[in-house]
Formats: sequence, structure tokens, C-alpha cells
Amino acid sequence: MARRNSLKERSLEPPRRDPMLDFAVKDTWRIFRIMGEFVEGFETLSTIMGVSIFGSARSEPGSPDYRRAEAMGRALARAGFAVITGGGPGDMEAANKGALEAGGESVGLAVELPYEPRPNPYLTRTLSFRYFFVRKVMFVKYSQAFVIMPGGFGTLDELFEAVTLIQTKKVKPFPVILAGEDDYWDGLMGWIQGTMVRRGKVRSEEVQILQRARTHKEVLAILKRQARQAPRDRTGRTRAGKEIP
Repeated sequence: MARRNSLKERSLEPPRRDPMLDFAVKDTWRIFRIMGEFVEGFETLSTIMGVSIFGSARSEPGSPDYRRAEAMGRALARAGFAVITGGGPGDMEAANKGALEAGGESVGLAVELPYEPRPNPYLTRTLSFRYFFVRKVMFVKYSQAFVIMPGGFGTLDELFEAVTLIQTKKVKPFPVILAGEDDYWDGLMGWIQGTMVRRGKVRSEEVQILQRARTHKEVLAILKRQARQAPRDRTGRTRAGKEIP
């Protein structure tokens, strides 16, 4: 009798799922979340004519790097550009603060990280992404230029993502500007030119993708030159958003 009950109870249990099938289903549904992030990003940023500013999240308010990023954001906003950052603290906060106080559009493209606080309070538009690669598409598509302030690994990641896309002709060339008044970028540029080029890892003309500007005035001069070559829409305005194959 006990054996019969045991068989009956077993027959009422739901069939066990293959763990690999569960994993596959999760991956399939994850596609829809990724699509949702793309759709929200495209809709939110479709009218943006921006310049992205990258830099350290660790710069303290009032520090020289923070003040320089704030001045950069302010100058770009006064020149008519939306300022786009990663939406976090440090140089990102400073650039957004400068843009907002200048009356400009201040955009934060945040990413969900366990150790990052909420987006900074100086934003007029905010998007939050789970996936780094979706966020990167938004930066590249809606930026007329990348302004790279002194930063860490995340800053270098964005820098070389842009350089690689231009080098491989996945996007049309746009200014990638190493900004800062000190010698922060000198060692990197010396290694690229003195080691990578010398040993045949990159061509000397590819190094020209990177431009150097020590002040926001020099950044604006680069952007002014670029604007003369930018595609226009029917109204004569520079078109927002790059085509990304």
C-alpha cells in the first residue's frame, strides 16, 4: 500500500525541467529587455545634439579635475550642445552641473552597478541601462564628439571603443578629444606613438583619430571645424544621430 501511495504522489509532481532549458529560456527573454533598452534610448535621445564628456567618477567636488569638467560642461552648453555623461558622480556630475547651470540640456546615461549611487541631481534627461553595450551605442550614436577628461579604466574603455569603431570604419569619423591642462595623457600618447606605431601595431595615420585639447576653448575650436563638415537635414541644421551599421 505504501509503495502504491508513493507512486501516486510521484505522478502528481510537476516534471523536472532541464536546468539548461531554463538558462536558454532566460537568455531568450533577455533579448526583449535588450530591445526595450534600445527602443527607450532611441526615443529619448532622438532630438539630442550632444557632446559626451567622460572622466573619473572619483573626482571630489572642488578639486581641479572637478572644476575643469564643470567648466567644460558649461562651455559646451553655452555653445548650444547637449552635454551627455554617464550620469554618475565626479567629473560626470561636474559636467552635468556646468551644463545645467548654463541653461543647457544635461543628459545622464547611467548603468546599473552594485556600488554606484543614484544618478547625479543635475540631469534634465536620464536613462538607466542594465547592459553596457546598449549604453555604448547611445553614446556613439548621439554624440557629435567625445571629450575625454582624465579618468580610469571605464574612461579608457569608452575612449578606445570610439577609436576602434572609427579605425574599422563602423562609424564615420568624429572628434575624439583628449582634454586636460596637465600631462595626464602625455604618457599614453607617447606609448602609442613611440611603441605601438614603431612596432607596427597601428599605423601613424590612425593615431590622428585622437586629438588633443588643453582648454575648453580648444575643444570648441575642434567642434567648430567639425561642424563645417557635418551632414545637414532639410532645415540646414546638423543632423542628430549617426548611422551605425
